[in-house]
Amino acid sequence: MKLDKKQMERWSPWLLLVVVLALWQIVCSAFNVSEFIFPSPARIAAQFMEFKLIIAGHAWRTFWVTMVGFGIAIVVGVLLGFVIGSSRLAYAAVYPLMTAFNALPKAAFVPILVVWFGIGVGPAVLTAFLISFFPIMVNIATGLATLEPELEDVLRVLGAKRWDVLMKVGLPRSLPYFYGSLKVAITLAFVGTTVSEMTAANEGIGYLLISAGSSMQMGLAFAGLLVVGAMAMAMYELFSVIEKRTTGWAHRSAGQS
Repeated sequence: MKLDKKQMERWSPWLLLVVVLALWQIVCSAFNVSEFIFPSPARIAAQFMEFKLIIAGHAWRTFWVTMVGFGIAIVVGVLLGFVIGSSRLAYAAVYPLMTAFNALPKAAFVPILVVWFGIGVGPAVLTAFLISFFPIMVNIATGLATLEPELEDVLRVLGAKRWDVLMKVGLPRSLPYFYGSLKVAITLAFVGTTVSEMTAANEGIGYLLISAGSSMQMGLAFAGLLVVGAMAMAMYELFSVIEKRTTGWAHRSAGQS
């Protein structure tokens, strides 16, 4: 059965995944790669099934901690982005400082957060927040700051005030930027949580990675990494669906060239 273009786009990621896994398994089998160095997909699957309940428990902890930090990042990122994007003075004053802050390695904050909040949920939530709020802030600010001056002039001639322009035109116009930032930020949030759990937690996927590595169970460690990737991909697809349903006006349809 011949697939059309839309079906090919839908199935292409899964086909590519199958090809990668097949090549991975072939290389590991052909060169007899040690499972303590680089486990094969078969070994990873076997250890995943063996420790599925343990992995599920750690994955749930990583997921909800990431969602808390990500939720805070959305609130702070949108508020800061709105302030920066709606005022030239705020843009000039705050944006360079936020850029410098974003350049700091977030892993370096983990020991400080441990001193402040102790080992546990606090450092993981805050690390997820610190690493993920910047893309949201930047995209909201960009969407508001790049509002066409001609459009703004026309709206003001029609009686619209600055607040009306921002709320009724600026924010809707920023929605595609916002959803784009969410898809980037959610992956960063999982990275932040996992890094923090590797240093300052006694549960979660990050803790599982350290435990599995210390006991030379590399298949289990890779299984944990794949679970994190799967959770991030699922959230990415969720935001993509929401984006298509709420900002269809901003995307070219499949029938347009």
